[in-house]
Amino acid sequence: MKILKTALVASLLGLAAASAQAAERQIKFGHVGGPGSLFEISANEFARIANEKLEGKAKVIIYGSSQLGDDSQMLNKLKLGSLDLALPSTVMSSVAPAFSLFEMPYLISDREHMKRVRDGLVRDELYKAAEGKGYKIIGVWENGVRQITNNARPIVVPSDLKGLKLRTPNGIWRVEMFKSYGANPAPMALSEAFVALQTGAMDGQENPLVQSYSQRFHEVQKYLSMSNHVYTPAFVVAGASWKRFPEDVRQALSEAAQQVEAYALEQGKALDDSLVKKMEEAGMEVNEVDQQAFIDGSAAIYAKFAKEVEGGQAMLDKVKQLRQM
Repeated sequence: MKILKTALVASLLGLAAASAQAAERQIKFGHVGGPGSLFEISANEFARIANEKLEGKAKVIIYGSSQLGDDSQMLNKLKLGSLDLALPSTVMSSVAPAFSLFEMPYLISDREHMKRVRDGLVRDELYKAAEGKGYKIIGVWENGVRQITNNARPIVVPSDLKGLKLRTPNGIWRVEMFKSYGANPAPMALSEAFVALQTGAMDGQENPLVQSYSQRFHEVQKYLSMSNHVYTPAFVVAGASWKRFPEDVRQALSEAAQQVEAYALEQGKALDDSLVKKMEEAGMEVNEVDQQAFIDGSAAIYAKFAKEVEGGQAMLDKVKQLRQM
């Protein structure tokens, strides 16, 4: 009897330990956004929703400000399974060429257009492209509409970029685009950009307003040119660890990521509406660009994309069709 009681106690203790271990499962979510960034706002909302759904089975923990590395490093950690979720944007063009679609200037007309592109193209073609490289996308959020800042002069037409050392994210097509405009673009981790701008190693950079403001670029940049040259989504991406999660955990995470999609777009618009004034108040000189001059100057990059990316022209045609709906 004593042996049976001992065995029963041990069994109960084992079940309790297993239950505690399951409750303590941490889901690590990394991103490069700084305090106040749209990435931080969206990721925190995701964690709130997901953790409610998970009901103690696991807990999403957010690591922002490049704590777990830059986008490329986090993609590698996803593939190794040492990171569970990340929020890459432009760097996805290095995963599969199809993601270069969102490197095309003036492709997305507004956020309503982006919703249609997300549902009518991204969830099919780009999700498959990611899966073919060992990644799983569970949601499409926002990085934002990109603007140009620099310390040399206002940018009005593409030729105003001639000779400027411009920090860009790690995407070959963004580099190609700015080269075609006459700039000297250089890919660099977001976490390194402030010092590069402060020291003059870089003349300028291009980012959504919320990224520029949260990274404090307004403290080291004089001119803000409202170019609206590229809209970049951000992708909630999982890797090797995804299959190790129980089905109900995967479902909770997927549902939460999709719930945040509308929230991210709403927050992105609200931030855009408020930040131009804040950056002006910080001392930046703001100007509008000649968008038609930039559109006219982008013909070569579109031709190159259609020629070099498999299915590129078909994707461009699909995006154009979805713009007109």
